[in-house]
Amino acid sequence: MLVEERQRDIGRFLVGRLLPFREKRLVGPFTFIDHMGPTEIGPGQYFDVDQHPHIGLSTLTYLLEGNIEHRDSTGAVQIVGPGDVGFMSAGKGVAHTERTPAKQRDGGTYPIHGYQVWVALPRENEEMEPEFSFIPSADLPHWEEGGLRMTLVAGTGFGRTSPLRVFSPLFMVDIYAKEASLLDIEGQLEGEIAVVVTKGQVQEGGETIHSGQMLISKTDDTCFLSLEADTRLLLFGGQALPEERFLFWNFVSSSKQRLEQAKKDWAQRRFPRVSGDDTYIALP
Repeated sequence: MLVEERQRDIGRFLVGRLLPFREKRLVGPFTFIDHMGPTEIGPGQYFDVDQHPHIGLSTLTYLLEGNIEHRDSTGAVQIVGPGDVGFMSAGKGVAHTERTPAKQRDGGTYPIHGYQVWVALPRENEEMEPEFSFIPSADLPHWEEGGLRMTLVAGTGFGRTSPLRVFSPLFMVDIYAKEASLLDIEGQLEGEIAVVVTKGQVQEGGETIHSGQMLISKTDDTCFLSLEADTRLLLFGGQALPEERFLFWNFVSSSKQRLEQAKKDWAQRRFPRVSGDDTYIALP
């Protein structure tokens, strides 16, 4: 399946949405992917996402360029840079903000390019206590194989395991081909597989897949792709959750009734709040 990136206005920025779409709501436990940039930030164009809530999911922030400051109602404050992983598990309810760090509000311009990913929590973890985890790029598994430079961002794959604690069998892999290369995924990843082309081009079945497009494999565990020189991919997926997931705004749940409760709680300001931040994005 070939998915075209769809533009979405989030206020000061246009982002490209890849998941969900009508024919495929989840890939493994992954339920949402937004592509930020590439663009530049500067005076009058800073990245500022005000305080908003989540339930029933983990947000994964992964940047190719730039920095974002994450703050949430658990008290976590963290600047996420290129190749780092910020992972906030909302559980029963959390609020957070995402902003350009203060050090980059100096009148200069800076690049930003990355992905905001949502991973649905298993039913037994949907009401867990919220938590935030951070893994710097240097602590992730990095290796080279068949001319490809690879990083295991999350989960298990290619005989390796990321130090990031996740809650269901999944994977997210960053792959770069300096020269034209063949990527053989057979036996290396388990579950549903999606491929996002972040840079360059991929050849598959006589078709050319360009930057900003996503491929979803029709078969689990098997995938061969031809990468042109200077191509970068994100692979993600894993074992599908046994129950259906429902989405409304920033909420994910196996229960429609739980979504209704979350709507009321946010509208009536019963969610925990980010310390020192009075901003509030209203329920749509």
